[in-house]
Amino acid sequence: MIKYTEDHEWVRMDSDTDATVGITDFAQEQLGELVYVELPNIAASISQGDDCAVVESVKAAGDVKSPVSGTIVSCNESLDDTPELINENAMGEGWLFTINLDDPTELEGLMDESDYQAYLTSLE
Repeated sequence: MIKYTEDHEWVRMDSDTDATVGITDFAQEQLGELVYVELPNIAASISQGDDCAVVESVKAAGDVKSPVSGTIVSCNESLDDTPELINENAMGEGWLFTINLDDPTELEGLMDESDYQAYLTSLE
């Protein structure tokens, strides 16, 4: 199950309490070629909506907000050397971090795929 935010982050449940987080294809397309990613600290506790990472491109920088509350379990260290992985595969190898959720019910307030696609259409 993948859920989306209006800020163009995605969260995919990997187990009952652990999830992977990244930015959407739409977000990476808007930013352009990524050149730097600042990831959160492992073991950091973050709340839903908190700025937790930064992605920088040749034309802009953007804050990544956490779609859920929890504790950072791991980060995609491959992005240190190859931030363009996000451009190549934002929903796969370009993931940002994994998080242990404090409250899985927060997912209920996020959009599913069809709602997110409708949201993108409304932005045009």
